[in-house]
Amino acid sequence: MMNVVILDYGSGNLRSAERAVARTGADVTVTSDLAAAAEADGLVVPGVGAYAACMAGIEALNAGPVIAERVAAGRPVIGICVGMQILFESGVEHGVETKGLGLLPGSVTKLSAERIPHMGWNTVEVPSGSRLLGGLTPDTRFYFVHSYAAQDLDLLKNALVTTANHDLPFAAVVEAGPLSAAQFHPEKSADAGFALLSNWVATL
Repeated sequence: MMNVVILDYGSGNLRSAERAVARTGADVTVTSDLAAAAEADGLVVPGVGAYAACMAGIEALNAGPVIAERVAAGRPVIGICVGMQILFESGVEHGVETKGLGLLPGSVTKLSAERIPHMGWNTVEVPSGSRLLGGLTPDTRFYFVHSYAAQDLDLLKNALVTTANHDLPFAAVVEAGPLSAAQFHPEKSADAGFALLSNWVATL
């Protein structure tokens, strides 16, 4: 049984994420213990709300180096929602730029769309070779709730990027070696979210 830690840094749907990952059969712990986060087979970085607030929580816990060291050592990490966004170099909200963890290139910016936030079920465009979304049909829908996203897809050419459209395309899932990220909420995406989490746990 794989051991998965969901990092508690004061932000995120922790219990929903815990239930969703536990459904895959993994042994799940929600904790702020950095030693446990470093040693787990897989680490989940959740996040809801504002980019700056999530980064403040990460910095207060001094969790950034642990996340970076896991990725450098080839040990799996997945970021979810704002937990995905803080993996990028920076985030811009309300005209204020906040430094991120810098594990993915580019900045998270406000969606260029008529309707903000992007809320509800949406399909995604899955590239060939995706492990996280392997086995899913093109009409599979995931649940999104966000106003910001990584939209400069050219910067992610060294990663496998699944896109979604909300007037314009943005990164919905990023797979970059041991580092994975999902903009939507797997824990709110029913069987589709379960499939993604199961595929991730299977890579541990």
